[in-house]
Amino acid sequence: MNIRIAEKQIGKKHPVFVVVEAGINHNGNVKIAKNMISSAKDCGADAIKFQTFRANDLASKKSKFYKIFKKVEIDYTHLGELSDHAKKEKIIFFSTPFSEEAVDVLADLHVPAFKIASGDITHIPLIKKAASKKKPIIVSTGMSNFAEIDLAIKTIKSEKNNKIIIMHSVTSYPTPSSDANLRAINTLQCRYKYPIGYSDNGAGTLVPIIAVSLGSRIIEKHFTLNKKMIGPDHSFSADPNELSLIVKQIRETEIILGDGKKNPQPSELQNIKHARRSIIALVDIKKGDKLTYSNIAIKRPGIGIMPLNFPKVMGASAKRNIKIDQPIKWSDIKS
Repeated sequence: MNIRIAEKQIGKKHPVFVVVEAGINHNGNVKIAKNMISSAKDCGADAIKFQTFRANDLASKKSKFYKIFKKVEIDYTHLGELSDHAKKEKIIFFSTPFSEEAVDVLADLHVPAFKIASGDITHIPLIKKAASKKKPIIVSTGMSNFAEIDLAIKTIKSEKNNKIIIMHSVTSYPTPSSDANLRAINTLQCRYKYPIGYSDNGAGTLVPIIAVSLGSRIIEKHFTLNKKMIGPDHSFSADPNELSLIVKQIRETEIILGDGKKNPQPSELQNIKHARRSIIALVDIKKGDKLTYSNIAIKRPGIGIMPLNFPKVMGASAKRNIKIDQPIKWSDIKS
């Protein structure tokens, strides 16, 4: 099944869709957010995703995260500015809404997709609202089980929206490599007909590449302009150098994986005649001589009769003189 986000198709026969997770790494600063958009494009990403929320809607003031959210929220009035900048840079812009109001705000900006955060996979009213806009819904599944994932999918489909992408994820920041559990990608592929991706909350560049090799059609990676910036997510996010490397290695991995068909590859064709064997004259063979174990053998190069035809060649007569070490061809013998 293929899902279209803006001009990009997501599915098995299409390039991996690379999403930069800006998250809260703009620190609430619109200028930094714009610089992140430009840098993400320069690094080769297909899309950049933000988080749309107001701290008062997202968390109780008694929550330990309230002050952080309040400090890094971007006023809704600036979202259009960011969307326009992304259009100028020719990179896809979308966001994770954390409230039903945010869904409407983003829909008014004509974002091409919504992301449901792992923490909101049980927030059925929010999922239902997002699905009602008939845009692709990317569902992150960190901390969830199949019953919760199934309910989220059922909710989206109840709005006559079947444009669903499921992301394996581990809600741990940063995710230890030992918890990445990338084989869950295959489990999700077997259970659901939708494109499966991986949202990486870990440090480093290796895990997303392995996820691609396992069939992930989307890779999402946290991004920062500088790991030393103040904020909870900067240290484990990819900086521009790392992101460029990840994108480069994803594209190389796609080439390496190939199309899965088992046929001789272009680079092999020139080697077939040198690496394979054929039936060769062990001695000078005269016209009329019978071919036997004493005068023929199987050796390189493979430009004569193939070894699989050895039983057919045994006992045949030479139609002409055949010199020692000469590959024997069908035109040289008669059975």
